[in-house]
Amino acid sequence: MVKRVSLALVTLLLCYFVALSLVRAEECDNPGGLTDAVKIGQCIGKYSGILDAIAKANATNAKELEGLRVQVAGLKNQISNLDKQLDKLSKDIFEREVKIGVKEELLAAKIRQDYVRRREQPMLLVLLSSGTAEKFFRDAGYRERLAANDREVISGISREINDLNVQSSMLNVQKKNLDGLRVRVDKQATFLAGEVAKADRYVTDLGGKIAALSARQQELLAERTGVFSTTVGDVPLADDPASRPDYNPGFSPAFAVFSFGAPHFRGMSQYGAFGRAKAGQNVEQILRAYYGEISLDKVYRTDINISVRGYGTVDIETYVKRIYEMPGSWGDEGGMEALKAQAVAARSYALAYTNNGAGSICATEACQVYKPANKGGRWEEAVNATRGWVLVAGGKSFSSWYASTSGGYQQAYSASGHSTPGFWDTTSDWTKWADGAWEVKAKSPWFYKGWYKSRSGKTCGRSHPWLRTEEMADVVNAVIIVAGGGDTSGILPEDGCTGTAGWSKGKMAEEAGKYGGNVTNVTNISIKHGSNGQTNQVVFSTNRGEVNISGANFYKAFNLRAPGMLSLKSYLFNIEKK
Repeated sequence: MVKRVSLALVTLLLCYFVALSLVRAEECDNPGGLTDAVKIGQCIGKYSGILDAIAKANATNAKELEGLRVQVAGLKNQISNLDKQLDKLSKDIFEREVKIGVKEELLAAKIRQDYVRRREQPMLLVLLSSGTAEKFFRDAGYRERLAANDREVISGISREINDLNVQSSMLNVQKKNLDGLRVRVDKQATFLAGEVAKADRYVTDLGGKIAALSARQQELLAERTGVFSTTVGDVPLADDPASRPDYNPGFSPAFAVFSFGAPHFRGMSQYGAFGRAKAGQNVEQILRAYYGEISLDKVYRTDINISVRGYGTVDIETYVKRIYEMPGSWGDEGGMEALKAQAVAARSYALAYTNNGAGSICATEACQVYKPANKGGRWEEAVNATRGWVLVAGGKSFSSWYASTSGGYQQAYSASGHSTPGFWDTTSDWTKWADGAWEVKAKSPWFYKGWYKSRSGKTCGRSHPWLRTEEMADVVNAVIIVAGGGDTSGILPEDGCTGTAGWSKGKMAEEAGKYGGNVTNVTNISIKHGSNGQTNQVVFSTNRGEVNISGANFYKAFNLRAPGMLSLKSYLFNIEKK
């Protein structure tokens, strides 16, 4: 058992040092300095492989060590028993040595007596002193018996002395062996425990490295897909003709993926509010639609000051007048009630964020876009018209989220003990939500869009979101790998738009072939949406038959592999073919 565990740990240590050499060679220990996503994926793959091997080996070693500890405890118990036996034997031997000492004295006396008897009473003298022959032979026989008895005593004592010397010698050897065994067992148990502890620390350290690399990979993925949070006022929505489904890419068949909405889908839809206002809904109806049955306090305090990072402190009403989150021009297009709803939402959000002025708030879209000058116009009219109006939940100002365009489905969220509703923001049946979507009525250019540019305008040479057949098949192969739980380290744009090139289409097809066969041709696509506001399933008709993929797996694979800066902004999406 001890030998087997030792060999396992030797193997473990070899793996440990080999792993360290590989890691240093590839400089994976500094994930923050890596910008090559494929290399990050390779580092994660190597670390994960090493971690799995070490964790498995260490689990075995830990289990065997536990068994060894039981054996060691048993050995120590046996050693203790042997110690007791040796102590008892030592006492016995000592007592025998004392008795032997007495017998040795008796033996010496016997020998002296026999010697004297022989010297003082020779047989001739006995013969002459005997009156008769009968008496002579009787005396001679007695003398012989006495001498034989003395010889037997002498012989027995000699054997006992010899046995005692042998046992004493063996006792000393056993004591030495027992002491050596005790030292070896203690040393082996200490060594094994130390090695398992070192392996445990290494596994923990390796797990931390994987987590750091994974986090870095997610940062790169976020950068590649252009995920961000924004609202109408900060980033004007350009109605890019190339992003619309009626765009002609100049080739056929052509495939394009369209997102419903961006960037997040909680709280008030600004375009939805605009559409509702144009349809005659007032500010309170709009607020209830998006925030549910929540209290609207129209006489909330107006003497609260708001600290804006980088811009100092202003009173709450001045603060709201300097929020740039919705176009004031909407007030001239039938959207005045939407501006009022925005003013209430902005005021409530700021008060909740700063805990009624106890904290500070940022001036960017990460909080709310603030500029050091009143926006004026219809926006200021809306702020004045709702002076002191605040959404309140649980006795506190409510954190009223909002964003540009939800794509027709509002996700629920909770704050201050209140939950907003999750619902389809449409007048139509949810299965045909786009027909009556309030955002469509307001003509939001983000309601249904094919994204092929980054936020900075980067396109990597692509002027539209449409894909050729071989490109779509390549994406499907990436989806197959993701769905199959395969190696995703090379699933990045083949064109290297993110800073490094992913696998070639041939390599992608080869990897996909491990999961039921690869795809070389896509002839048709059908989408299944769910009442939860997401695309639940994508079904591809391909050369290998139907390929059914979950919406979540397609979302992930597309955002990893799609060429250029093509990306999905929402889990509610569609794929078109022309």
